Amino acid sequence: MGGDFGPRNIVQASIACLLATPSLHLTLVGQSSLLEELIARHSGVDRSRLRVVHASEVITMDERPSQALRGKPDSSMRVALGLLAEGKAHACVSAGNTGALMALSRFVLKTLPGIDRPAMVAAMPTRSGYCQLLDLGANVDCTAEHLYQFAVMGSVAAEALGVVRPRVALLNVGTEDIKGNQQVKLAAGLLQAAPGLNYIGFVEGDGLYRGEADVVVCDGFVGNVLLKSSEGLALMISERIERLFRRNLLSRLVGLMARPVLGRLKADLAPARHNGASFLGLQGIVVKSHGSADAQGFQSAIQRALIEIQANLPQRLRGRLEDLL
Repeated sequence: MGGDFGPRNIVQASIACLLATPSLHLTLVGQSSLLEELIARHSGVDRSRLRVVHASEVITMDERPSQALRGKPDSSMRVALGLLAEGKAHACVSAGNTGALMALSRFVLKTLPGIDRPAMVAAMPTRSGYCQLLDLGANVDCTAEHLYQFAVMGSVAAEALGVVRPRVALLNVGTEDIKGNQQVKLAAGLLQAAPGLNYIGFVEGDGLYRGEADVVVCDGFVGNVLLKSSEGLALMISERIERLFRRNLLSRLVGLMARPVLGRLKADLAPARHNGASFLGLQGIVVKSHGSADAQGFQSAIQRALIEIQANLPQRLRGRLEDLL
């Protein structure tokens, strides 16, 4: 029920995912009358694979996590996480209040042994492909031990996505050993001594986009600023290119010839394609969609959850954490 647009885009995305993935079953949790009304607008929906579970309460986007945790036991978010905890679902995907989703996830699902705090991770486009960036805002203040745990979880997540021996780096203001704050320097020492972890050292922001690492680790304050700045930059470049090709007749002709290439570039860099940040470190799969995501963006978040289900990510994490923590 959350997000900037409520359930409208979520229902549309869910139906599109059902059509694309015949093995998928979805449960929509929220105000059932509204959800049924939105579903009825679409023809040919396979209701044997789409069910609705009623939840009477809604957590608003500006609500404090503590209020959501204590004051709304029948919120759509709480009920959905309960289904996951009871084994009635394999993953939970939400576009709602991030702080509330994290607090409720920790309370309902609990963290894996050895993990103090879950971390948010998402794919970032690079020159050579993608890298996994974490944390994206769940933990604004982090210790060196937290950064170490994030690195271990990020490495396992990258392996689950098909990366062989992922290169793990700490995001820093320089690549030299003397650079960075105390937490980053201490985390580097922990990672250098970690058995079986392919730690390659520090990476700067431009190195991230050059594809120098498969997993880039930072605290949530830095990660969130980097993520939002990157999305804003991608949109700005796209809009400026479009304006340049509309300046005069010659520009329009050149733009017409370049349209297929520009279309592919725009689609590749579009935030919607990379939407869906995973909460790593929980005893269950939880994916957070942007609150402002359109139907295509929410579809990407569902696809991220599907990949993690197929990779059995929490169980893989549990096994690796026993070795590394």
